[in-house]
Parts: sequence; structure tokens; C-alpha cells
Amino acid sequence: QVQLVESGGGLVQPGGSLKLSCAASRSTLDNYAIAWYRQAPGKDREGVSCISGSDGNTYYSDSVKGRFTISRDSAKNTVYLQMNSLKPEDTAVYYCAADQLDIYCSGYAGPYEYDYWGQGTQVTVSS
Repeated sequence: QVQLVESGGGLVQPGGSLKLSCAASRSTLDNYAIAWYRQAPGKDREGVSCISGSDGNTYYSDSVKGRFTISRDSAKNTVYLQMNSLKPEDTAVYYCAADQLDIYCSGYAGPYEYDYWGQGTQVTVSS
């Protein structure tokens, strides 16, 4: 069983930055794809980014490409999402998720469901 805990959310002004963390309880997530999702009120859940558990390749949705960066620290068993140039439309609850079968991130954008999920962290972008 994999337990994931997100942190780092908060209130930030437009144009600001936040760094989200996804910490895992297992000894290693190196063989898992780790994805970040977000869901705003009244909207469908969106796959934002993913880092492969095999080759370390990273993937981003068009809405965040060039502004967000996903990375993995294997020593800390943690995956990060650095979010820059934040916009009001980035406001949402952000979740991290892990999956061993979808190791190349081919399914993170949907409709494939990842196996393990965190509880979410709120990100609010507002002046």
C-alpha cells in the first residue's frame, strides 16, 4: 500500500510561485509513475503533469507547459511540482497520484485511473 501526502499549497498572487510536494510512505517510488492532478469547483479533474517511473521523462498539459516543472528526489521519496507564473485559472485542489502499471505516464491524462492518491492541497491564485 502506498500512502501519499501533498503539501505546499496556499494563497498566492497572480504571477507568483508555489512548490508542491508529494511525499510517499514506501521506501521508494522509483518504479512508479507519479502524476499531479487538479480539480476546480464545478470542473472535471485535469491531469497536469507526470514523471515516468522508468526513464524519468516528464509530461505536461498544454495549460501549464512552460510554467510548471515536475521533479523527483529519490533520496527523499518525494515528487515536487514547481509552479511559476501562476494565474487565477490555476486555482484548484491539487492531488498527486502513483501508479506502477502506467510506468511511462501514457494514461495519466485520462481516462485511466491511478491506483494511489493523496488527500489534496488547495492552491488559490488571487489578488
